[in-house]
Amino acid sequence: MGFLPSPTSPAGKWLGFVTAVWVQSISGNNYTLSNYSHALKSLMALTRLQLNNLYVAKDVGKAFGILAGMASDRLPTSIILLIGCIEGFIGYGVQWLVVSRRIQPLPYWAMCIFLCMGGNSTTWMNTAILVTCMRNFSKNHGPVSGIMKGFVGLSTAIFTDICSALFSNDPATFLLMLMIVPFVVCLTAIVFLREIPPSSSPAEEKEESKYLGIINIIAVGVAVYLLAFDVSGIHGRLFSQVFGVLLLVLLASPLVIPVNLFLNDFVSSAGGGSKSLLELEGNVIREPLLVEEEEEEVGVVVKAVEEEVELEGNVIREPLLVEEEEEEVGVVVKVAEEEEEEKAPVIGEDHTICEAVKSLDFWILFVSFLCGVGTGLAVMNNMGQMGLALGYVDVSIFVSLTSISGFFGRILSACVSEYFIRRAGTPRPIWNAASQILMAVGYVLMAMALSGSLYIGSIVVGICYGVRLAVTVPTASELFGLKCYGLVYNILILNLSLGSFLFSGLLSGFFYDSQATSIAGGGNTCIGADCYRLVFFVMAIACVIGFGLDVLLAIRTKSLYSKIYTSRKKSASTSNAPSPPKEGKAALKSVLKACLKGKEEYFYIWSSPDPPSTRIENDGWMLAAMPTQDPRPFCTSMFGMNV
Repeated sequence: MGFLPSPTSPAGKWLGFVTAVWVQSISGNNYTLSNYSHALKSLMALTRLQLNNLYVAKDVGKAFGILAGMASDRLPTSIILLIGCIEGFIGYGVQWLVVSRRIQPLPYWAMCIFLCMGGNSTTWMNTAILVTCMRNFSKNHGPVSGIMKGFVGLSTAIFTDICSALFSNDPATFLLMLMIVPFVVCLTAIVFLREIPPSSSPAEEKEESKYLGIINIIAVGVAVYLLAFDVSGIHGRLFSQVFGVLLLVLLASPLVIPVNLFLNDFVSSAGGGSKSLLELEGNVIREPLLVEEEEEEVGVVVKAVEEEVELEGNVIREPLLVEEEEEEVGVVVKVAEEEEEEKAPVIGEDHTICEAVKSLDFWILFVSFLCGVGTGLAVMNNMGQMGLALGYVDVSIFVSLTSISGFFGRILSACVSEYFIRRAGTPRPIWNAASQILMAVGYVLMAMALSGSLYIGSIVVGICYGVRLAVTVPTASELFGLKCYGLVYNILILNLSLGSFLFSGLLSGFFYDSQATSIAGGGNTCIGADCYRLVFFVMAIACVIGFGLDVLLAIRTKSLYSKIYTSRKKSASTSNAPSPPKEGKAALKSVLKACLKGKEEYFYIWSSPDPPSTRIENDGWMLAAMPTQDPRPFCTSMFGMNV
C-alpha cells in the first residue's frame, strides 16, 4: 500500500470529498464584492448605477458557466478545476493590482472583463465539484448538495471574517486572499478528487450517511463559530489571530474521516496477511482457504448445469435450440431499443440537454429559480450600500449574517427535504415554495426600515436564498437525470446573471440613482429608507410569483417523488434480507431456501439473468445466479429440495 490512498478506496473517496468541501468553502468569493465595492466606487468615481453594472459584469461571468457544463461531460475533474483556478487568479489578481494602486485604474470596460473572469472562475469550480460528487454519492443527493452549497454560503463569511480579524478589512489584502487562496486549494483538489463508482450496497449507503452527518455537524460548528465572532464586537489583535488559527483547524477537521479509514485499511492489510487476501479471476473472486470438498461439489453443480440444462420458466431446453432463439430475442431487443430511442424520456429519466429544455417542468423550475435567487442576489450585491443608506458605518456584519444564514438554509433544507422524501415522498419543490413566501415577508420587513429590520431581513433573505440553491440542485438531477447534469445545472445558474441584471443592475441601480444626490468629485450617494423601499416591494411581488410556480411544479412532480419513495422503501426492506453463510454448496441451498419462502425479491437480488451458475461476490457470499423465472425445477433437480 502506498503512502497515498487509491482514489477508489474508501479513504481515497472521502479524501477527495474533503478537498471538494474545501473548494466549496472558498468558491463563493464572487459574493464578496460588497466588501471592496466602496474602494472601486471611490477609486474610479462611479455612480451607483455604474457600480451595479460591475456587479452585473461579475454575475454575467456565471452565464459562461455553460462552457463548464459542456466540458464536464468531456474533460476530467482535474482539468475543469485547473481552468477555474487559473481564471480566478487572473481575474482577482488584476482587481488587486488596481485597488492596491500598483497600477492605474483600468478603463471601465476592462474592469468589467476582469470582474467577469472572477465570476466565471467559480462556475468551473462548482461544476467540477457538484457533478463529480453527485455522481460519486448518487444515493445521497440531498445531503451532498446541502453540504456543498452550505460551504459556498459560508465562504463569504470565512473570507470576510479572516480579513477582518487579520487585516482590518483592508480591501487590497482581501483581494489578495481571493487571488491566492482559491488557487492553492483547487490545486489540492486536483490531486485527490476523482469520479469513482457510487455505493452499491445498503452497508455502503449507511456508511455514507454516517460520514455525511459528521461533516454536517462540523459545518454547523464552523457556522456557529463564525457567527459568534461576528456578534462579539471589536476584538484585539491576539484574539483575532487565535480566531483565525482555530477556524483553519475547524476547516481541516473533516480530514479525520479519510485518515481514520486509511489507518483501518493499513492495519487490516498489515495484520490480516495472507488470510485476508482474495484471488481475483475474471469476475470470480475466490477465497483460497475454501474447503476442497466444497469446491468440488460446487464445481459438479456448475458443470452439470452448464452442460445439460438451460432453464426458462418450467421448461428444460436443449442447447441446440438456444442459438436460434437467441437470434430471435436479439431482433426483438433491437426493435425495442429503436422504439425507446424515438420515445421522449419522462420526468425522472436521463434527458439530453435538448430534451430537458423542451420540457415545461424545466422552464417552471427556471423561472421560479429566477424569482428566488435573482432577488436574493440583488440584496447580497447591494447589502453594503443598503447598510450605508440606513446609517450603519460597519456593513461587513450584514454580509456575514447573510452568508451564515444562507449556510443554515442550505444545510437544513437539503437534510429536511431528503428526510421527507424518504419518509413520505414529499416533492422537493414544496420547500422552494415555502422559501419564496418567507423571502417575500423578509423584503416587506426591509422595506419598512424599522429599527433592526436590516438585521432580521438579511438573515431571512440569506436562509431563503440558501434553501433555493440547495433544493434546486438535487431537484434538477431527479427531474432530468445525471446524463447532462453539468449543462442543465449551468443553464439554471444563468438565473444568477439574469437576476443580477434585472434586479440589481436595472431595478436597484435605477431607483437608487433617482433618489441620490451628486457629490463633489463625481459619483452620488443616497441616505434614508426611500433609497431601496420600492425595490423591496417589487422583489416581494416576484417572490409571490415564484411561490405559485413552485407549487405548480410540486403538483406536477408528485408522482415522480412517490416513485422515488416507493423505490427507496423497497430497497430498504430488501436490505434486511437474511445474509447467507460463506461456505460453498451450503450457501447455495441457504440462498435458495430464503428465496422460496415467499420472498421473491431476495431471489432477484441474489441472482442474475445469466444461465444457471454459481459465483462468489467480493464480500465472500456464495450466490446463485439463475434466470429470473420460477426456480423450483432447478432446486428440485440440483439440490433435491422439495419445493
